[in-house]
Amino acid sequence: MFSEDQWIEWVDKLAQDDYIIIDDFIPESLYYQIRSFLLHQRDEEEFSKAGIGALGEYQIKNSVRGDFVYWLDAQRDQALAPFFELTQELISKLNRYCFLSLSGSEFHLAYYPPGTYYHRHLDQFRERSNRLISMVLYLNENWKPGDGGELKIFRPDGNDVLCEPHARRCIIFKSDVVEHEVLLTHTDRYSLTGWLLYQPASLGYLLS
Repeated sequence: MFSEDQWIEWVDKLAQDDYIIIDDFIPESLYYQIRSFLLHQRDEEEFSKAGIGALGEYQIKNSVRGDFVYWLDAQRDQALAPFFELTQELISKLNRYCFLSLSGSEFHLAYYPPGTYYHRHLDQFRERSNRLISMVLYLNENWKPGDGGELKIFRPDGNDVLCEPHARRCIIFKSDVVEHEVLLTHTDRYSLTGWLLYQPASLGYLLS
């Protein structure tokens, strides 16, 4: 889908800055395919209230996080097969160029109704630390300033970054070091969000 030079450029930027924002990450046809699937699942009331924490610490806490999610399954959700193929390509490139041991992924569709947000946090759990790379693909039609729902990336030097959730925009970042939050949204906000998973035995030198 992308050239080797393009992948190398993205991987280098991810290694240097801890995150990368890519516009037009997927074709329009795949964007509409994913968005239609999301809206169908929402209309069928298949989404569940999202929680925080993992394993024994999992809890629903509306004061921290207000979104609803639908967890994806590659076998069940065949309509999204082209997206799962793209994630496998991403895993392959990161393993090749960063010497990682990424071995899988987990993804969900996310829906933030107006008036919701997600406070500052890290994606890697204390109880389950196998999330290495986070990935968010935005599915919002005609997002405009004032709609809210930006992703705020907190930087060590204080030069924080706001990622506007435009359609087909993707942000990829390191799950264990990049603190971030979803700002208050004033309109329906949709995304496909997930994590690339690793086996702890080998972390790779570029992203360490």
